[in-house]
Amino acid sequence: MPWNDEFWDREEVMDRKDLEEIQFKRLKQTIKKAYENVGFFRKRLKSVNLTPDDIRSFDDFAKVPFTTKEHFAENYPFGLIAVPLSEIVRIHTSSGTSGKPKVVAYTAKDIENWTNLVARCFYMVGIRRGDVFQNMANYAFFTGGLGIHLGAERVGAVTIPAGVGNTERQVQYMVDFGTTAIHSTPSYALHVKEVAEEMGLIDKLKLRIGCFGAEPWSENTRKRLEDAFGINAYDSYGLSEMNGPGVAFECKEKQGLHIWVDNYFVEIVDPKTGERVGEGEKGELVLTPLTKEAMPLLRYKTGDITILENEKCGCGRTHPRLMRIFGRSDDMLIVRGVNVFPSQVEHVLMQIPEVGDNFQILLTRKGALDEMTVKVEVKDEFFTGEIEDLKRLQQKIQRALQLELMLRTNVELVEKGRIERSMGKAKRVIDLRSI
Repeated sequence: MPWNDEFWDREEVMDRKDLEEIQFKRLKQTIKKAYENVGFFRKRLKSVNLTPDDIRSFDDFAKVPFTTKEHFAENYPFGLIAVPLSEIVRIHTSSGTSGKPKVVAYTAKDIENWTNLVARCFYMVGIRRGDVFQNMANYAFFTGGLGIHLGAERVGAVTIPAGVGNTERQVQYMVDFGTTAIHSTPSYALHVKEVAEEMGLIDKLKLRIGCFGAEPWSENTRKRLEDAFGINAYDSYGLSEMNGPGVAFECKEKQGLHIWVDNYFVEIVDPKTGERVGEGEKGELVLTPLTKEAMPLLRYKTGDITILENEKCGCGRTHPRLMRIFGRSDDMLIVRGVNVFPSQVEHVLMQIPEVGDNFQILLTRKGALDEMTVKVEVKDEFFTGEIEDLKRLQQKIQRALQLELMLRTNVELVEKGRIERSMGKAKRVIDLRSI
């Protein structure tokens, strides 16, 4: 049954008081399920002399220890599952690029609920029956492929399981099938733009909506994508540990991502102390899923840095909003004592007209000092080969980066196509300081 206005009225504009009552009821159920069915959580609560009955308020819940990605490795593969394996209908994993992958399990009810959450997001930005939705997320173990696919089908869109790669074919299908909506990483979308331009097909696309996630991106990148494709571009947020995509999503106001607090309890904490920060303050996002049967995690530290905005949105929805993700706490670079997020570099570069769509940060060490070099692709029409022109552009970029980062950087200008393209998340940083 496609998502419709009845669902929108019931689930997206609930009274704040009703939302809090639902949250706490579901939070108590989640704590009880984790305590009774997962030995890891039972030990964790006992270590601080807590039982589910001791948690009588949201403030009491702050006494519960955090769950981290390291705990997934310690309990690999099925130590965090709260139901018998016979009730599991699907397993996804993280990429596992650093050690054992995080294993995420789903019951049939989990899959149904996840599908509805993704559908809620797509319906919010205007995807409807009759839209042609091309899913450029990776299928297989990654949660994005199937999660996004099922949500698009649930709203009634014609759904194309394109996956990643074969970019020329993807562009041709976009033209042939009349694709009106896509979901991908923003970096891959920029690559699709380049290929469509090279094929002379960019003006034949019928896109109107672009959903982009899985990596931080800036307002300037949004403008590039919207201008290139003639679309409205929306930020998409999710993580495997919370189901996958569909945790939070921008509405048409584009003033933050609505996070579905009837399904997730949200905290923003100081990454170092773990203490909750005040409203409007930047910190690390901590999430507790409230409706998951298979894996009822408690206070999971996502590593993502953001701000929570509780003021009612202009779209009328009552669910609070996450401001754009600044980056991950473990992705933050410390260069000569200065904290740098790759998203800050992207923000600067994407507003300089001569700069192309791809860049990379190289970190090295010269003696005792860190060196940061930003390799920047230049658009063809500006890469003239004239040394003085390139030198002026290089200095322009250096000044802009120094103003934003409060840090001196080296800038290397290269022709379009010199930096390797990624079919999934872009590899923005190469850190050679330990070599």
